[in-house]
Amino acid sequence: MKIHEYQGKELFKKFGVTVLENQLARTPEEAADAYAKLGGKVAVVKSQIHAGGRGKGTFTENGDQHGVQLVKSAEEASQAAANMLGNHLVTIQTGPAGKKVNQVIVEAGCDIDRELYLGVVLDRASKLPVLMCSQEGGMDIEKVAHETPEKIFKENFDPAQGIESYQVRKLCKKLGIEGKTVRAADKFMKALCRVYVDLDCSLMEINPLVVTGDGDLVALDAKIEFDSNATFRHKDLEEYRDLTEEEPSEVRASDAGLSYVTLDGNIGCLVNGAGLAMSTMDIIKLHGGEPANFLDVGGGANAEQVTEAFRIILSDKNVKAVLVNIFGGIMKCTTIAEAIVVAAKSVGFTVPLVVRLEGTQVEEGRKILEESDVDLITATDLTDAAEKVVATLS
Repeated sequence: MKIHEYQGKELFKKFGVTVLENQLARTPEEAADAYAKLGGKVAVVKSQIHAGGRGKGTFTENGDQHGVQLVKSAEEASQAAANMLGNHLVTIQTGPAGKKVNQVIVEAGCDIDRELYLGVVLDRASKLPVLMCSQEGGMDIEKVAHETPEKIFKENFDPAQGIESYQVRKLCKKLGIEGKTVRAADKFMKALCRVYVDLDCSLMEINPLVVTGDGDLVALDAKIEFDSNATFRHKDLEEYRDLTEEEPSEVRASDAGLSYVTLDGNIGCLVNGAGLAMSTMDIIKLHGGEPANFLDVGGGANAEQVTEAFRIILSDKNVKAVLVNIFGGIMKCTTIAEAIVVAAKSVGFTVPLVVRLEGTQVEEGRKILEESDVDLITATDLTDAAEKVVATLS
């Protein structure tokens, strides 16, 4: 689950991570009022969408405007908000269609001496969280990691213990941080790592992290993603979820207990098991096709869930064929077969359907399909299924 910058800063503040004062605005008038309340001569109006690169991003309308703008008056704050609100911001992470801006924050200005990068993710190799930092703050960190990985410094830490002071000092030395800023960094980095662990985050980034003229550290950004498998432990975070930022079909699938991700291809996939779903997509591409989605119905899905899965797949106008690949373990092939028959009647298949069944009650499942009047193509194995579904598009 992703949240907005202003929400991330609310959480940062609760844990003692230093942020600037800001006000949320959903209209130009609210942006002007927010500027006045901040009482400063300089402020920043920042688009709030679930994507990075907002400062360099441009709008589909008012293309000369960016998603982050410096303002020096209430009138300028109002105009900047008017340019952003209701418009679609295109960044390196949104795709060409961009994302609609429904809200902005007006944030107090800051005395910036240096810009750094700071992030926390899970290091799967060590099976520990890792605190990463770089002197290349404000830059596209993906580009830095690809072209100059030696400029990113890392320290793994025990989630129960948190980052240690000696590790903070090591990072400060590599970043060129000295004097009282080292003490500020010790407090800042330790608090940030507590946020990551205590809230079961999967990603946390501050880009840029600012060193002020007084030597303090301030989070000028806040990007947080939570591990969806752990959200049951954090019911209070549900209020931060913004469904307007999520793909409607993915929200619908989540409500049905399905794991679904929209992709750019034209072959719909219905599979049980995440590993098998990944393999199915790989073999579709191997044979020249493009998967339209990742969909794992899980091992214990019932007929209603499988039928809903078909509805979601077929609601995608880009889908020109569907591949069902089931290996029955806990999931019975008869459940899938019955769901296919129900879906054919209630949803209707207007595109070719290729079905490969194997595993628990496979013979019974195949018999159900044979005796039905559903128009489908059967496959003996995964390669056969991939070849047949790709062939339907030629």
